Amino acid sequence: MVPLPVRDGLNPTRLVLPHDAASVARWTRTLDYVRHRFPDDAARLAEKVAAGEVVDGGGRPVDDRTPYAPRGFVFLYRDPPVEPDVPFEIRVLHRDRDLLVVDKPHFLATIPRGAHVERSVLVRLRRDLDLPELSPAHRLDRVTAGVLLLTIRPQVRGAYQELFARREVRKTYEAVAPSDPSLDLPATVRSRIVKHRGVMRAEEVPGEPNAESRVDLLETDAARGLARYRLEPHSGKTHQLRLHMNRLGVPILHDNFYPEQYDVAPDDYSRPLQLVSRSLELVDPLDGRPRRFETDRVLDAW
Repeated sequence: MVPLPVRDGLNPTRLVLPHDAASVARWTRTLDYVRHRFPDDAARLAEKVAAGEVVDGGGRPVDDRTPYAPRGFVFLYRDPPVEPDVPFEIRVLHRDRDLLVVDKPHFLATIPRGAHVERSVLVRLRRDLDLPELSPAHRLDRVTAGVLLLTIRPQVRGAYQELFARREVRKTYEAVAPSDPSLDLPATVRSRIVKHRGVMRAEEVPGEPNAESRVDLLETDAARGLARYRLEPHSGKTHQLRLHMNRLGVPILHDNFYPEQYDVAPDDYSRPLQLVSRSLELVDPLDGRPRRFETDRVLDAW
């Protein structure tokens, strides 16, 4: 149980006090460790302590008299970073008592992460719709647009998240990429994909495949040398569709990671990745009825 509520769409930060011998010997008070963790926030941290907004796992305010408790919890609100605005709207496709389904725009992160905190789908919707317990059942990359399913009530969250974890949701994407008449489509691409912590790109490596995608051709534009593809991932590895399209020799248009990585300014929205989550199909875990959610978003390059 988190002792501080969601505030302004953001969950409090949770710290776990280290229990290794060096830390136990070094710290005598909880706040000494917290100040060490956030050395640039001394003034704001003092204000939060004075306001009773730094608490332990039981919800008790932490102050300069609070002793260090190895493996103990500390909860506090962090000030979000200054972020560039992402000037695109989130369109609601469906809403009921349990679910909120939206069309996520390109460039908007699904959840608060790194430099994208307030400018994330989750924080925006919690604030705009007054849904403090909203939670995503799955995620889309920041640069991917399309159908995103979130749960409104914590009581049903696990049931929908499990559907995605068990790969029982049919996900269909569309992409614009170069046309290659020599490709024999539809095709199923299988490979082993790994993503190392702290490394932005994923990679395909030798070994037993852990990722599978079906790629089909929808239509071509011979004059521009482009085609529109339907993509169906049968697994959920990071950047899977981008890697598999690159593996076929037709990398998705405006992909700044594959085949080669190049920098894009954080506020440059001129060339969105031409990939959209077109639809989700599932059997509702609560009442057993089939459900389908779809966006009519048109990719810019098409």
